[in-house]
This record gives sequence, structure tokens and C-alpha cells, in this order.
Amino acid sequence: MIIVTGGAGFIGSNIVKELNNRGRTDILIVDNLGSSEKYKNLIGLHFVDYIHKEKFFKDLESYCGGDVEAIFHEGACSDTMEYDVNYMMNNNYETSKALLKFCDFRAIPLIYASSASTYGGGKSGFTEGDKCEDALNPYAFSKLAFDRYVRQFLTNAQTKIIGLRYFNVYGPQEHHKGKMASIFYQLYNQIKQTGSAKLFKGTGGYSDGEQRRDFIYVKDVVKVNLWAFDSDIPSGIYNCGTGQAHTYNEAAQAVINALGTGKIEYRDFPETLKGKYQNYTEADTTQLLNAGYNAGFTDFNQAVKEYCTLLEQNGGYYTY
Repeated sequence: MIIVTGGAGFIGSNIVKELNNRGRTDILIVDNLGSSEKYKNLIGLHFVDYIHKEKFFKDLESYCGGDVEAIFHEGACSDTMEYDVNYMMNNNYETSKALLKFCDFRAIPLIYASSASTYGGGKSGFTEGDKCEDALNPYAFSKLAFDRYVRQFLTNAQTKIIGLRYFNVYGPQEHHKGKMASIFYQLYNQIKQTGSAKLFKGTGGYSDGEQRRDFIYVKDVVKVNLWAFDSDIPSGIYNCGTGQAHTYNEAAQAVINALGTGKIEYRDFPETLKGKYQNYTEADTTQLLNAGYNAGFTDFNQAVKEYCTLLEQNGGYYTY
């Protein structure tokens, strides 16, 4: 059996989808569906069972017997505008520590979601390690704190532990994220509703719409996760980005090209984001590639077109 925490979420449900494509349905979904529409992400998937995250973490022994092949830990609160630090540390840090210790005790490989937010504003670069790390908000701090805990833990670890620092992920099954959904989902809806893609005016020395991010298609994130699952690679923390940044202008134009309509407009940069916003991200993929990852990444424009097509045809959900 394979366990996917956050299995009803954006990246988690995409991992389940690819496991299904491999013929795997012996999957336990751990999540908190709440009152959101996240349950819709599970309709097109096959799995053996679902359990609420609180019940799962309360009694790990009941659900993690000797037949667990690996755990993909994707569950977390990823809201960068959530400022309850105690909540973030309990939800993202303490539960992750408990799962880490349990997996090590049972020799269950753990592949978990970290974040490029651990590089803060990126002034020191985007290479794995203390010298580049920072945190602009409680979410980033909770992820950074766990990564640093993992580094200490690895000294005596008895199982494979892989942390993947996701850069700006986009693609199918992200609807439930609302304001935290990718810029591509936001731009698609803006163009469909108003005919215009709305980007921020220049900030931090960047011209209008010229802020740059390392956008990575969710299908490529899944490829990296399953490569980490399949491969005998050293435990550690790896960047999960393409290594190539694109501007928001390029992102908007890719959506416009995919839809065959739309224009770009610029709006004032929000006061609430000043000092808390990454104007530029670009993964240093050296460590990932040196570990043996060679499956590449989907062409940027091709990925955006594929995503927009799925949004047009199926509302962005997987179907059978």
C-alpha cells in the first residue's frame, strides 16, 4: 500500500492519478475535505480508502502496518497569507515530525513536500543549504523549520527521506486553492470573465509584469516525486523546479495564445504584499540532476496550452 497525505489536494491528487496510471489503486488517501470542493479532485481517481488527517495522525499504528511501501507527505496548509504561527507550526511542522519519526522507526520511505518559499526573497540564491534560506511568512517558516529538523535527523536515519522544494506549481486539480491557486488558473479565469489578464505593475526594480518565477507543471512535479520513489538516491532535500524562470508577461501571453483571445492590463502592487513577495525565483537544479534525474520538464508553452485545454474541456479535473 502507498499512503498519500493531502491526497485530495492539488499535488497529492496528481500523484494518485499517476499511480493509477501505473496500475496502482492500493492507495490510502489522508486529508481534510472540510467544506471545500476538494472532494471533486477524488472523483476521477481510484484508491482503497480515505481517512481524515486527525484520525490518521492520532493512531498511526492502525494505518501504517508492514505493507506500507512508501508515504508521500503532501498535506499542509499552504496559505501564505495565514499569520497564525502556532497553527502553522502545529499543522505543518509537528505533524510532519511525527510522521518522519514513525516512518524511520518502521523503515518506510518518506517523500515530502517542501517549498521554494524557504529561500525568502531569493537575495542569496536558490541552492539547497543554510546560506540561501530565509522565510517571509509563517508558511515559509514552518517549511524551513521542518527541513532543518530533517537535516539533523538524517545523520542517523534508517530509511529513505526525500524533501522536494516545490517552486511555482501549476496545473489540473487546483481549483479548491482559491486565491492561492496558480497564476495560470487566475489568468485563465480573468480572461474568460473580463477579456484581460491582470498583472502587477513594476516592483522591486522590475518593470510591469516582468517579475520572474520558476513555473513548474504539476505533471513534472509528479515525475520528480515518482523518480524519488523508484530510485535509490541519497536522502536529502532537493529543489523541484525547472531551473528556468519566466516572466509574468510570458505567463499571461502563453494563456492568451492558448485561448486565442485576451490582452494584458497592469494593476497596482498590493500594500499587503510589500516585503512578503518573491519577485524572482529560479531553482538551482544541480543537486537534482547530479542525483540522476533525467526525465526533463515539459515545454512551458506546451504545458500551459495543455492545462488551458483541460480547463476548457473538463473544468480542470481528471475524468475516466
